[in-house]
Amino acid sequence: MDKSQTLWRPPRGCDDYLSEFRHCKSLLNCFHHYYTYGTTPSCKQWKEDYKNCKDWENHRSSEVKEALQRSERNRVAEQRKFAPVWKLRQDPPRDWHIPLNQEKPQDT
Repeated sequence: MDKSQTLWRPPRGCDDYLSEFRHCKSLLNCFHHYYTYGTTPSCKQWKEDYKNCKDWENHRSSEVKEALQRSERNRVAEQRKFAPVWKLRQDPPRDWHIPLNQEKPQDT
């Protein structure tokens, strides 16, 4: 085993993977996911990542290391697919320094 494998750590602790798996399987999360998407959530990847993390702690296998890295890359890529809901400002509004009129509603 080379030095780079002994220094490498999983992107998350194994307890984090287990916690995410338990949250995914929770009744509240299953209800929310079913209400939102019409299906129950798939928690298979969290379980697989937990198993791979534990295998890494015990055996330091390069296959397990690559599987964890691939899973995290896929998770990050999935999060980046969605555009932001709001357009981000580059500069503050021109009148940012003017005090708000407390007596008038802001919606007018």
